[in-house]
Amino acid sequence: MEKVAARYVYTLDGGGPIRDGYVEYGPDGVVAGVGQCSNLDSEKTFIEGAVVPGFVNAHCHVELSYMWKLFRKGTGMAGFIDQINALRDTKPMEEKLEDIRFRMDQMWERGVSAMADISNCADSFAIKQESPMYTRTFLEVFGTEPEDCPEVIKAVLELQRKAESFGLDAAPTPHACYTMSPELLTASSREGLKSGFLSFHSEETQEEEDMLKFGRGPMWDNRKAAGMSVPPVCGKSSLLYFIDRLAEVHPAPFKENILLVHEVCMDQEGIDAVKRVMEHPFIALCPCSNLFIHNALPDVPLMRKNGLKLTVGTDSLSSNDDLDIVRELLCLQEHFEGLELNELLTWACLNGAAFLSKEDTLGSIQVGKKPGLVAIENLDAEGRLTAGSHSHRIV
Repeated sequence: MEKVAARYVYTLDGGGPIRDGYVEYGPDGVVAGVGQCSNLDSEKTFIEGAVVPGFVNAHCHVELSYMWKLFRKGTGMAGFIDQINALRDTKPMEEKLEDIRFRMDQMWERGVSAMADISNCADSFAIKQESPMYTRTFLEVFGTEPEDCPEVIKAVLELQRKAESFGLDAAPTPHACYTMSPELLTASSREGLKSGFLSFHSEETQEEEDMLKFGRGPMWDNRKAAGMSVPPVCGKSSLLYFIDRLAEVHPAPFKENILLVHEVCMDQEGIDAVKRVMEHPFIALCPCSNLFIHNALPDVPLMRKNGLKLTVGTDSLSSNDDLDIVRELLCLQEHFEGLELNELLTWACLNGAAFLSKEDTLGSIQVGKKPGLVAIENLDAEGRLTAGSHSHRIV
């Protein structure tokens, strides 16, 4: 039996952190005991910072890791899309795989125990199969032309079969309203919901809202200039439009776990609509990515006020400088007052595990669970994150 002690142990089992706490665990990483140290001087392994459960990266595109440091910041979504179209597939496969493997290993060593990952191809499948990290793969589809919908669905179902041949949990998922015909948005949602899970980029930018509400703005102009069909101008937010397309799959309520990614423009009307039709909605906050692309953040206080289940993701290295959950938590702490580390970790660990339906084993430090144990070091005197805070895996 091994034992680690720390200034703070964040169990996330409903209470606050244990001051001068310890965790005992077996050789397989299963938690055997948790408590408060009676004599710190007798502890062989002591972390001056915090011991926390393994993180869940609730939104990542690890296959895009080869795009690190290639993008200009602050271009807005239209400019970002132009860059990704120009830079996609600009490296040989050998380099792509090397970058994916490096980032997967790095995330694991920093404490990510599970990940909800977006894939557009099979590049990451073998590496995920080899990784000790649990991943659920969302096979994202695009297609603005209605007549292409059957072929797109046929292709993504073939990709799903390939992912499953690697032993991965995987299913189709829609990308976003602005890259899909109404028909494809509904069809891909229908296929994804069969798995019990869906992930959807929603309300990431005001440019997206302007497309749907008014038929104008940089993204509208971008699509039209490229000769693509645009989504119907409905006078509604992109979130409400998505809910309308879900209604074509089956009537509400939706009992599946649905992850709404970004939600920078989410307002009370959208929150009320989500609560009416979704029994298990989750929000994936990716603050560093939001600042990278368009220097905006979601209304986190409004989400907290309404009791939404928040999770934390890194997005990809096309829109972020790192895949570091601690950095995302620090960003949230710096931009929103009143966020204590216990709440931030609940989002980054327990809620992410709940979205993946892995909360029986992951997300909190409790006897019998195997969440992974992670050290966060360089906290300040009050136990808050600092610019020097960093994480590493204990087990």
